[in-house]
Amino acid sequence: MPVRNLAARLGGAAAFLWLGCWTLPASAALSDFTLPPPSFAVGESELTLSAWAGGALFAPSDRNGAAASGALLISPQLRRDYDSGLVLALSGTIAASDALSHGRYGGRALEKLFGEMRTGLGRVEIGLTDGAGYQLAVTGPKADPAISLDDPRTGFFRDPVTGRALTDTFALRTPVGASSDYAKIVYVSPALFGAQLSLSFTPSESRQLPFLDAGPDVPGRQTDIWELGLRYSREVGPVSLTAYGAAAEGRGEHKLPGQEGISDLGAGLRADYPLNDEVILSLGGAYRQSNAHAFAINQSWQAGTTSVSHVSGAVSSGDFTVSLEYGSGRADAVAALPRRGLNAWEAAMAYRLSPSLSASWGWQHMIYAGAPRLSLEAVFFHLTAQTSE
Repeated sequence: MPVRNLAARLGGAAAFLWLGCWTLPASAALSDFTLPPPSFAVGESELTLSAWAGGALFAPSDRNGAAASGALLISPQLRRDYDSGLVLALSGTIAASDALSHGRYGGRALEKLFGEMRTGLGRVEIGLTDGAGYQLAVTGPKADPAISLDDPRTGFFRDPVTGRALTDTFALRTPVGASSDYAKIVYVSPALFGAQLSLSFTPSESRQLPFLDAGPDVPGRQTDIWELGLRYSREVGPVSLTAYGAAAEGRGEHKLPGQEGISDLGAGLRADYPLNDEVILSLGGAYRQSNAHAFAINQSWQAGTTSVSHVSGAVSSGDFTVSLEYGSGRADAVAALPRRGLNAWEAAMAYRLSPSLSASWGWQHMIYAGAPRLSLEAVFFHLTAQTSE
């Protein structure tokens, strides 16, 4: 890209940051704006409808002019609390999004549907939900997780070959998530002396209730996926430390020569240090490695690995957060699948306008080493609205 074009885009990002710093705080009338989730009594239970919406405007270098993307999530929950402390709930998430905001679930309309039981001994989930590793994942700080380099909901670039979002081809997703939202059983323990344990079992790649379907009839499909996660938090002087590790192992069926069961490993660390009563400095990072090419579990091979890493730092003061992120990833060539690679930077600032509204803006740069090799960048503005108490 010509230097003057790069300077213009960097200048645009700086303008976003400057305007945000001076104009958003002026909207004082928004500071108390709250969207409470609607709730209804259903017998002795309560039905709550939570929602989240995000919309992005951005100017990517791979297209002329501005572009837009967004997603809407509606999460109903039917819950009953008992005097004994037992909690029973049925929860779900319904999503609508465009192709650039599919997130980790591939654009499915029904992302989650699971039953939940909570006691003093922890919680158990059965149904379409996240696995043990993903539920306890720890990553570096992010000004806006929805448009972060790591595990984004919304991306800004397309694969010129397929026309799909580049994050659908290969995304930086450091949390261990081999079992996605396939039907499973999950147990998450309560935190005890700073430690928390999770365990899940996913019988197959089915999105029906556990044990009722074998999943897609494709070579290398995965069954019997076990996931284990461990998170530990403690205070070291003024510093708050949180670390996690996770692993997933599965069994491959109808395997082609060279295919095997999924093996997925990951770890993360975050540190938060208060510089004073208002300003907090946060640093962290995460790493993940899998034998699944670009984390597609049906493409788990004995030769070749996929690995990603992400490091970030952030400074937060009141409702403002500024973050800088770096991420990289590599998927080795295997069978007929090409080598892929990513290197990316993101600088972003977020401002919480109210309990229900927030905005972020900044700049993202990505180098994609595939076929073809791409050097991409975009300035962006992202607005989110969500229900809150």
